[in-house]
Amino acid sequence: MARYLAGGALRMRRLQKSSLSSSSLYLARSIFNPLSPPPSSTTTTTTTTTFYQIPIPNPNCSDTFTPTSEIFKFGCDFRSFAHISTSSVEGKNNDDDDDGDRSKAAAAAAGAVVSSSWVDLYLPKHVQPYARLARLDKPIGTWLLAWPCMWSISLAAIPGHLPDFKMMLLFGCGSLLLRGAGCTVNDLIDRDIDTKVERTKLRPVASGLLSPFQGLSFLGFQLLLGLGILLQLNDYSRILGASSLLLVFSYPLMKRFTFWPQAYLGLTFNWGALLGWAAVKGSLDPAIVLPLYISGVFWTLVYDTIYAHQDKEDDLKVGVKSTALRFGDSTKEWINGFGIASISSLALCGYNAGIGWPYYAFLTAASGQLAWQIWTVDLSSRADCNRKFVSNKWFGAIIFSGILFGRISS
Repeated sequence: MARYLAGGALRMRRLQKSSLSSSSLYLARSIFNPLSPPPSSTTTTTTTTTFYQIPIPNPNCSDTFTPTSEIFKFGCDFRSFAHISTSSVEGKNNDDDDDGDRSKAAAAAAGAVVSSSWVDLYLPKHVQPYARLARLDKPIGTWLLAWPCMWSISLAAIPGHLPDFKMMLLFGCGSLLLRGAGCTVNDLIDRDIDTKVERTKLRPVASGLLSPFQGLSFLGFQLLLGLGILLQLNDYSRILGASSLLLVFSYPLMKRFTFWPQAYLGLTFNWGALLGWAAVKGSLDPAIVLPLYISGVFWTLVYDTIYAHQDKEDDLKVGVKSTALRFGDSTKEWINGFGIASISSLALCGYNAGIGWPYYAFLTAASGQLAWQIWTVDLSSRADCNRKFVSNKWFGAIIFSGILFGRISS
């Protein structure tokens, strides 16, 4: 009897040790791969899996008790992101068909870096791909589209008065929607190119998270909301605003035909310099709005040429064109000329508008900010190019502040 009890206790300790070892293995795997299945007590299969396999959310988070599910239960609602190895994915999770499909979609983006944002943390999972398609996680594009609108609306204000806040709110929402629509059009047209470019591999349509039909449906939804905003403007502005859609839809094609897609983007992104004035005044004053529009185009040539240097190696492989490739080692000389042209056009605009002296003080500060970008940017560094590109939201803010204070004091 004693020998039987001793043997039972030994078997129990072995069982606990085996269970603990299996749970510990699953714990280690679950940290690096959220799709790893819990340890099975019935079958053991020898597989070769790399721990750096692309981490994507597991939609089938089990509520059954396991040693690790109870401790790491918050893992169902919180995602861990890590730098992904530049090596190819060697192993796949085939335990769940749905998760396997999502792994294949993400595997197309192997070698890219996944980073968290408010979209990943706060939006429902089924909404996240659409938010990324509209670039809601990267608001710099919305700022760059909105600032020319705000400049124009402020210039159109009555001297000594603040600009129309309701109009600025409408144009802010419109900038968000139109920028999202433009990104959607771009991703639909460039989905085959995006898979070959390091920076764009994880875009929803290129990676397969969204189908082209889903992208088109989302585009229709964005344009419908944008139409609701456009209908609140005067008739002149409605026609002028609708005409910008031709630029929005044709811009993604320009990189296939010309080395100057950045100039075409400038024509598109700064349309608000015309539209903002028209929305307030009901017409256009060419002496004021044309220099403002031209200054925005040259400004776009500066920041988007810097931005294009991030992708110049990939663009050469894919066969698309940009000013970064056109200018090459002479880029700084070119963008320095564009910067001078932008500041000069802004000065002419302020002079024709009869704006007060604070405008010129802020314009001097904006000139310094733009010069800092051009002189210090490391065109061989993707990270530095991106930092300088993002800093243009401050250039736009400085010009807006100058127009605001200059109009109040005039």
